[in-house]
Amino acid sequence: MIPAHIFREYDIRGLHETELTSETAEAVGRAFATRIRSEGGSRVALGQDVRPSSERLARAAERGMLAAGFAVERVGVVPTPALYYAVASRGLDGGMQITGSHNPPEFNGFKMTKQKLPLYGAEILEMRSAIAAGRLNSAGGGTWTEKPILDEYRAMLVERCKSARGLRVVMDCGNGCAGTVVPQVFERMGHEVTPLFAELDGRFPNHLPDPTVPSLLVDLQRKVQETGAELGIGFDGDADRIGAVTGTGRIVWGDQLLALFARDVLQRVPGGRILFDVKCSQALSEDIVAHGGVPEMWKTGHSLIKKRLAETGAPVAGEMSGHMFFSEGFFGFDDALFAAGRLLRYVASTGRTLDELVASLPQYHSTPETRLACAEDRKFQVPDALKAEFAGRYRIIDIDGIRVEFGDGWGLVRASNTQPALVVRFEARTEARLAEIRDTMMSALRKLGVEETPVAHG
Repeated sequence: MIPAHIFREYDIRGLHETELTSETAEAVGRAFATRIRSEGGSRVALGQDVRPSSERLARAAERGMLAAGFAVERVGVVPTPALYYAVASRGLDGGMQITGSHNPPEFNGFKMTKQKLPLYGAEILEMRSAIAAGRLNSAGGGTWTEKPILDEYRAMLVERCKSARGLRVVMDCGNGCAGTVVPQVFERMGHEVTPLFAELDGRFPNHLPDPTVPSLLVDLQRKVQETGAELGIGFDGDADRIGAVTGTGRIVWGDQLLALFARDVLQRVPGGRILFDVKCSQALSEDIVAHGGVPEMWKTGHSLIKKRLAETGAPVAGEMSGHMFFSEGFFGFDDALFAAGRLLRYVASTGRTLDELVASLPQYHSTPETRLACAEDRKFQVPDALKAEFAGRYRIIDIDGIRVEFGDGWGLVRASNTQPALVVRFEARTEARLAEIRDTMMSALRKLGVEETPVAHG
């Protein structure tokens, strides 16, 4: 029996020993092929991350695809964006990456794409139904070929991100997939790179690869200060999310990075639309407007943002979580290695330090994103109830949960897409006002029976 909870909003993920059996992986591969075949496709790329369990899961998923008569191109151990690049550059019908992303080594999973668009949400649930009902394609003639992509991907990054001036940078690969690219590629762009934990080791012996968690950036901050580097960049396990620290060790958050990418892009695409998720700072939209762009807030979730980017033709988009998407000069998918190249090139072009650039953004005080335990059947009802509480008095943005705009700050409450939890975040111009907004929103949540019981990100 395949556990239902492994089928999630953006991917399929679970414990590799007990939940992702070879039979499960084979069924997932076959259901994926059935899904792609329903849109007329039959050629797909298959990649994997550095986890010890990834080889077994890749071969099992491949057996499912071959049973459905598919032509599978094995691209090898690669960052997830390199898998996306193989699909885009080779005109394939879809792709699957075996990856547990930033999760501990006992987890693994499957990220999927159909041509340039993510396969997510209802489509993942349809795959689950197809497996349960045995509605899976069966056909002869399935084939696999070894078609590595890394050399082409590395060359593409160098060509698109060459910098007129080199920077001294530390890059923390966290023993994940970024280590297949970092040591060679960024030097060829013109930079002086100190790689950190670039050895591929899916047991993650140094720290978990998640550059949005401050405690996991300590090694990067220390190495930047030790080496006198101008900045540091961190990657998550499959290199589709980026984090950064300045030369003085200050953490640069996802919305701040997007503001800098927007400044860069708006020089070439004046009046461009910049997409970002509901968790991002008011500082971001103010800075976009100040540089002649059009800010557009959208739902949180890399698949949702990627789809919106394709619909709108926006030149760049990003999330608080560090997913960055470029269609200007790129393919529209989230790629932390490409984003790193663009960040270095932009910082070098300004002649200012990353510290100075971040200091030039509008300054707000904000809380980190917090997740509060909330039952699955309640987590969508609570934001609706809050809307009734605040509507009429304040501007409400309700594209994803509710964001209550107080003028000099805001509070966000939205249902997590991946856990029985509510995601909350608050921001204001001053610390005192931040405390007031937080108290206002939290007391409304308590009235609705939501306790202040934080849960870890799943």
